[in-house]
Amino acid sequence: MLGEKATLLHEAVAATGRAYTRFDYLGHGESGGLFAAGTIGRWRSDALAIIDQLTQGPLVLVGSSMGGWMSLLCALARPERIKALVLLAPAPDFTDKLMWAGFDDNQKQQIMEQGYWTRPSPYDPAGYPITRELIEEGRTWNILDEQIPLNIPVRILHGGLDTDVPWTHSRDLADKLASSDVVWTLIKDGDHRLSRPQDIARMIETVLPTVERVEAFLP
Repeated sequence: MLGEKATLLHEAVAATGRAYTRFDYLGHGESGGLFAAGTIGRWRSDALAIIDQLTQGPLVLVGSSMGGWMSLLCALARPERIKALVLLAPAPDFTDKLMWAGFDDNQKQQIMEQGYWTRPSPYDPAGYPITRELIEEGRTWNILDEQIPLNIPVRILHGGLDTDVPWTHSRDLADKLASSDVVWTLIKDGDHRLSRPQDIARMIETVLPTVERVEAFLP
């Protein structure tokens, strides 16, 4: 929640006089706990707790990568509260359709027999422990296998040079959303993080009009 994207978006939203809440999941960023202890269901519960306990009224959720999956799951769980989504390189079903599908036999065997495998990461020299529980529990939250019953505005930004979540993944997401108000934008030279100044500016230029669109239709 102290990352550049979240911080600059917070400043931009606050400048308009609107409320903005940001947070980290268990084992992420400023939050305590071990990443290896987390699951998709636990991180979903973290997000819903923030929505239920720290916010009021209609919401527009902004989520990047796994946060995109969390945003989608929260919108499905709280349709009366969540009125629009802005997703950056969203990664729904990533534990199954991206991670597990991309592991070789040795990696899969290590996860199943030893309970985890440490995945190297350019963002953390220690890598990320991928646990058997994360993979197996994550499948219960898959949403791309059928139409996603969300009928709200959804804006998707994805980098064409993303090596973590292929841009085709979010294009498939756009196709699965029931909503007709979906705009999918390919940033041809963007990477997974979309943290360059021009990427952050594009995010802000997407979020603020989306909020205004939602407000225009509120009673």
